[in-house]
Amino acid sequence: MSEPVRIDKWLWAARFYKTRALARQVVQSGKVTVDGQRCKPSKTISAGQIIKAPRGHDIYEVEVLAVSERRLGAPEAQKLYAETPESVARREKEAELRKMNALYNPHPDHKPDKKERRDLIKFKNQ
Repeated sequence: MSEPVRIDKWLWAARFYKTRALARQVVQSGKVTVDGQRCKPSKTISAGQIIKAPRGHDIYEVEVLAVSERRLGAPEAQKLYAETPESVARREKEAELRKMNALYNPHPDHKPDKKERRDLIKFKNQ
């Protein structure tokens, strides 16, 4: 298991992305860095390297603890990496900011009916 593995295979095996094609696409678009440098999907990684990868709204910064070419169950996949404390703090802070921002966005109680839609369209076109 200490043999180097392609970054796209590892991201898929560690369950960062649902499919290997999606992992390859994210790496190819330049959103994933290995030890601070952008890489290609064919870049081989080994234990001890630092990877930054987006996952949903958050960017994870993890240290590779082990490598695997096979997709493992979730508990085993989490043993392949350890998230850095700075990454955990940053993700929690950003989640709190998103939650606070959601409070200020208006949320209507119901969908507008036909009359309300007409009034909205009339208001927008004035």
